[in-house]
Amino acid sequence: MSQQITDNAGQGRYEIREDGALAGFAEYRLDAGSIVFTHTEVDPAFEGKGVGSALARGALDDVRSRDLSVVPQCPFIKAWIDRHPDYQDLLA
Repeated sequence: MSQQITDNAGQGRYEIREDGALAGFAEYRLDAGSIVFTHTEVDPAFEGKGVGSALARGALDDVRSRDLSVVPQCPFIKAWIDRHPDYQDLLA
């Protein structure tokens, strides 16, 4: 399976697609130099396959490349950052 993570800025969310099918998304809003993650959702058909982790990593890598800080209001993104110390420098 091929995964693709994109920033759908028009809908304010990062999306992950597996073989073209929308597998999940992480909603956000921009706020003065930071990105506030508010909600993450993975389609039940893709749960347990690492889709959420791939989405978090891809979104946070993009945030890093844009030199933004992260405010993780979403419990999933917060827990993921807590488990991956190399991403804690992104926290606002």
